[in-house]
Amino acid sequence: MRLSSFLAVFRPALPLILGLSLGCSLSLLMVSWTQGETDEACGDELGNGRLIHSGHIRDVQDGQDGDGNEDFQPRIVPYHKDPNKPHKKVLRTRYIHTELGIRERLLVGILSSRATLNTLGVAVNKTVAHRFHRTFFFTGLRSTKAPHGMAVVAHGDDRPVWLMYETIRHLHQHHGNEYDWFYLAQDDTYTQAERVVELVNHLSAGQDMYMGREEEFIGGEERARYCHGGYGYLLSRSLLARLQPHLDSCRNDILSVRPDEWLGRCIIDYLGLSCVEKHQEMTYRYFELQKNVDPEREDSAQFKNAFTVHPVSEPALMYRLHKRYNQIELDWTYAQIQQLQNQINNISELTPEGKAGATWPIGINPPFRPKTRFEVINWEYFTEEHIYSCADSSPKCELRGADRADVNSVLETAVGRLNERYQPQLRFRKQRLLNGYRRFDPTRGMEYVLDLALEAFTQKGHSQVIAKRVSLLKPLSAVEIIPMPYVTEATRVQVILPVTAHDQDFVGNFLDMYVMNALDTHDNALLTFLFVYDPFDAQRVSQTDVFAGVKAMIGEVEKRYGDVKIPWISVKTEVPSQVKLMDIISKKHPVDTLFFLASVWTEVNADLLNRCRMNAISNWQVFFPIHFQEYSPALVYRDQQPSAASSFASESLRDGHFDRHVFEEACFYNADYMAARTKMAADILDNDELLESMDVYEIFVRYSGLHVFRAVEPALVQKYVHRECNPRFSEDIYHRCVLSNLEGLASRSHLAMALFEQEQANST
Repeated sequence: MRLSSFLAVFRPALPLILGLSLGCSLSLLMVSWTQGETDEACGDELGNGRLIHSGHIRDVQDGQDGDGNEDFQPRIVPYHKDPNKPHKKVLRTRYIHTELGIRERLLVGILSSRATLNTLGVAVNKTVAHRFHRTFFFTGLRSTKAPHGMAVVAHGDDRPVWLMYETIRHLHQHHGNEYDWFYLAQDDTYTQAERVVELVNHLSAGQDMYMGREEEFIGGEERARYCHGGYGYLLSRSLLARLQPHLDSCRNDILSVRPDEWLGRCIIDYLGLSCVEKHQEMTYRYFELQKNVDPEREDSAQFKNAFTVHPVSEPALMYRLHKRYNQIELDWTYAQIQQLQNQINNISELTPEGKAGATWPIGINPPFRPKTRFEVINWEYFTEEHIYSCADSSPKCELRGADRADVNSVLETAVGRLNERYQPQLRFRKQRLLNGYRRFDPTRGMEYVLDLALEAFTQKGHSQVIAKRVSLLKPLSAVEIIPMPYVTEATRVQVILPVTAHDQDFVGNFLDMYVMNALDTHDNALLTFLFVYDPFDAQRVSQTDVFAGVKAMIGEVEKRYGDVKIPWISVKTEVPSQVKLMDIISKKHPVDTLFFLASVWTEVNADLLNRCRMNAISNWQVFFPIHFQEYSPALVYRDQQPSAASSFASESLRDGHFDRHVFEEACFYNADYMAARTKMAADILDNDELLESMDVYEIFVRYSGLHVFRAVEPALVQKYVHRECNPRFSEDIYHRCVLSNLEGLASRSHLAMALFEQEQANST
């Protein structure tokens, strides 16, 4: 989210709303899926080789439509089930784009070499590769160390023509059914990714297309042209499919030194297609870069409109070109925004509200108007040192970290915009911030109202301190849908419950809730107890087992449910570290096990288990829920008893808070934990005590590259309990435990009332 140039001077802020929506919809009238081969041909019933075009029927020769126009009239072929044929199993795929046969638009292949992969290849990857859906780098021989973050395909032969042959064959075999277009370029080519994507989006994928910069063959006697590889070229999926059977013949029959010329000769000889620069009013634009040219000074229309630039001799030049083209696109975007704002401003005069109907900033939806007092968005007050809306409900806290950087950026931007507007008549310099207000609208962005003490300078050198109010808006940028791996709610959850001698009194309630919400409902979950003995209790286990009562309760549950087994594991340790306990559990389960690390105060239910299944994704994400902790009844209710309504789920989150200091509950896959522990092994070779100073949360944060998802979980409600804080743990873990006990006593209002009543009693 960047700070926009929207600035209103000398008037109060206008609350605004940015409306975000997905402007794409899909309507499916009728569809049928069958598995296996079918005897019914679903073909074109309009006749062989005859297509409807602009209301007339015309002939098509050799599968070509002449001018390439594909404005066909669609026709629905109804589905009729034959009762005489056996019923076939309906096949439903996982994603709708698979069912509908939707392919991705563009795949990019960069032809590199062992010598240039770590130089020019890396430069291409850093500048434009991330702007394409998928990019592969094709080389003859793989380098000793492949660059990080690049998809490199090594064919084993560095001859240029052989590399081209293997690349075309690889694209067809592995990606021919996934993409509509294939863009090939050399690693000494700079590509304007957005312009190539826009070009592809305006071309029809159902035709044979070979598009790039036209180049004459050696000798230049024939009219056919091939596409120059240095400027990149586009191949359609249908052309790639038709070319595939002839690749071996081209490799044996066509002799050429240049790989792009070899490919062009193959396409011309066997498909009869020549390279084109213009098709359907779309032109492939390119620019030939001369030696010792400074991209910052190049200002020709051909350069500004080019899709590709060639040749790029060194990585530094690639980065300079990327910077120059980004500036060109940015200037064009700002000019387009200004033009749209002027048009909106002019049209607003024709509306019933007149000029006042154009809200500020122009082009952004009008302010959100709350219908009730509960929908009002609060303003936060801040100064340059403090903010008066704190996460821990304190009335005042120091402005630090991201908040301080945000305020400094807003102040700097406000003064800069004022100087841009009023120079050279006036020049402003900030003295201090008098008052600051901000609020965040999730549908719009962050709004600011600033009262500034400014020192204004005139052209003659006179100065005066003035106080002015400005309003700024930091709008939300483009909304992005983050792709997530597929997960299912059918995954089995392995619940792990560590129990110490201090916790065994709470096991009975845990078992009752587990039996009711997991066993009675036949949820796909298994429970394993981990009994943690201290050395003293472990020595006396043959005479007196401190967990005998818990084991008896487990036996009763197993008798009641004959097919249920609840195993337990006994561990002896002085410091029951989470990491040490999970090391024991991890070795006894398969790598694909989904663990839910619980505590004795956890109340297992179906919503919690399903959220665990959906939020823990193998090799992608781990989930650490923030449980809701009820306050101490002795302080919250004191002399009165809680009402019966508070026991219902809808009222269960009334008297308590989400405990952000506890990381005991966690959902993760065994394979992800083992991978993180493997990376940690080097750090604990000389320091075994490191295991006692860390918990599972820190293991994933520091040693895994996974998403660590930390979020409140309303289905995870715990009764009030005073936790035993072990001083043998690290200072950070011990401090978090103490804070959890202190903040879990009661809310500020309850504590204030308790102190007030105590003072009243003492005074009497």
